[in-house]
Amino acid sequence: MQNQTRIIIENIKPQLDGGLFQIKRIVGQIVTVTADVFSDGHDVVECCVKFKHEKDKKWSEVRLNHISNDEWIASFKVEKQGIYTYFIEGWVDYALNWQHGTERKINDNQHVKSELLEGAEYCSAILKEVTKDEKAYLNKAIKAFQNESEYNEAIQIALSNELHQIFKKYPTRILANASHELQVYVDRKKALFSTWYEFFPRSSSSEPGKHGTFKDCEVLLPRVAEMGFDTLYFPPIHPIGEVNRKGKNNATNSETGDVGSPWGIGSQHGGHKSTHPELGTIDDFKSLVKKAKALGIEVAMDYALQAAPDHPYVKDFPQWFKWRPDGTVQYAENPPKKYQDIQPIYFESSDWKNLWKELLDVALFWIEECDIKVFRVDNPHTKPFYFWGWLISEIKKKHPDVLFLAEAFTRPKIMHELAKQGFTQSYSYFTWRNSKAELIEYVEELTKTDQKEFFRANFWPNTPDINPYPLQSGNESIFLHKYFLAATLSSNVGIYGPVYEYLVHAAMPGKEEYHNSEKYEIYHWDWNVRNKMTMIISRINKIRHEYASLQQTTNIQFCSTDNDQVLAYYKFDDEKLDETLMICSIDPYYAKQVWVQLPLNSLGLRNGQPIKVTDLITGNSYIWDKEWNFVELHPALPFHLFKIQK
Repeated sequence: MQNQTRIIIENIKPQLDGGLFQIKRIVGQIVTVTADVFSDGHDVVECCVKFKHEKDKKWSEVRLNHISNDEWIASFKVEKQGIYTYFIEGWVDYALNWQHGTERKINDNQHVKSELLEGAEYCSAILKEVTKDEKAYLNKAIKAFQNESEYNEAIQIALSNELHQIFKKYPTRILANASHELQVYVDRKKALFSTWYEFFPRSSSSEPGKHGTFKDCEVLLPRVAEMGFDTLYFPPIHPIGEVNRKGKNNATNSETGDVGSPWGIGSQHGGHKSTHPELGTIDDFKSLVKKAKALGIEVAMDYALQAAPDHPYVKDFPQWFKWRPDGTVQYAENPPKKYQDIQPIYFESSDWKNLWKELLDVALFWIEECDIKVFRVDNPHTKPFYFWGWLISEIKKKHPDVLFLAEAFTRPKIMHELAKQGFTQSYSYFTWRNSKAELIEYVEELTKTDQKEFFRANFWPNTPDINPYPLQSGNESIFLHKYFLAATLSSNVGIYGPVYEYLVHAAMPGKEEYHNSEKYEIYHWDWNVRNKMTMIISRINKIRHEYASLQQTTNIQFCSTDNDQVLAYYKFDDEKLDETLMICSIDPYYAKQVWVQLPLNSLGLRNGQPIKVTDLITGNSYIWDKEWNFVELHPALPFHLFKIQK
């Protein structure tokens, strides 16, 4: 039988798929909840949002405020990592209803003796809950309400704000109704704000032709820190398969001395719980992780669930792979690409429970043995969604600090599902968004739709797999503005280096792939080179770490300009204590002289009110006192990053 409540609670936001998935926040962020709450008739309705952390015993609550048309709003702050649960509770507030009705009758010059006696009952009902001072006030009210001789004083008390606030503070929730429970997953700050740098550890040696080691990587840590990166991501560091090993430029047949692709994991030297013998031992890797941490850098590992043909899994657990009728194994394909050096794991195996357990053990090994807290996950969209939901949940139970970046350049709904299943961040389409219209449309989609509640995009201008067509020109201005846009539009950003800062751009003809790709050979880099790109990247990263408005993605507003090749956008932190304005030309060939419209309403300014803007890149300052302001940009430095001071 239906319950007796009169309250309807509908259209609760935020929620994902009716509460099937958790929305996301980081510690200290606000959850703003809206809902439609109403009742039959004209009685006074009140409602609250109740919330608690998974380890709390008691619920906290915040009252919702009415906006209009039966829509209500309230906010609460999430203070701890882990899962918060929240729901809406609503009720007809009979005490407030009495006060409202009595006020209307008094204003109509009606005598309200009977109504005052009702009011005495509402006051008496909450005497045990109130403070000493509030109790004294209620007793005074009860006495006045019950004595005709104190009628004038009684109606003043009945209309008083003091009584209203007491009734509001101590509601009698008769026949209250509650919504279904919803959840928020709260991560540490790096989930929202991170600056990634990727390089191949085997290319870290200072000696030409020599395989790099973890010890060589330690030497490069100060360079990574100097450039302002807080996350150092390595492609797989495991033994590389020798069977079907790829040659240079993804050649099917390798030559003597070819080192193969790190993603072809596993050989006679071990599998996913081993390190490549030429890189060093697990103890060497631990030392690297520890020294990086001392410099404020977290090492991110590649979690690639696939195997080379000679991976120990293939011999020990053949049931975890798909075998053809002729006895050969199915290798990985993404037509027209073929990966003969990689055997996909067969997740439909009848032995799937043991398979899942082993893959969980792999992640836990690196977390618990080497203090790894960040994983970049290779091709997660080619594995079952529910596997990821289970694995991430199991890891988070023991290690809530662990973060997962999904390397999934695929269809939107698939990328979104991975995020819903628990991935902390995801690679994004930024790599292919080049025009002003494309960039605005994409960022608006990320920040103004439900995606903002669960999908954290990480903007990478390049990766070892992707050499985008604009970068293939080698034009320095394009490299400059692509990094600037990535680092200021999104709070999560990354590059594959030193390819990026050294402007390496040679491509396979007609493809978005690097010629002589480092995926298949060892490079020797002059790691001591400092150029304009390293200087500008370092400066931008330093600013990102100093200004809170750039440490989030959602609070952004695009500004009008009179040129379709110049973007302008305003960003601010949640409290609006830090406000910045970015102006960027995407024309790598010609200078731009443009007018930019300030978002006066968002800034809380009126036209003619002066503000000071300081370019944090150059240090130059200007006073602007108009809505439209003149700006000049040059390909040599195609952007301004203004700190706004009012």
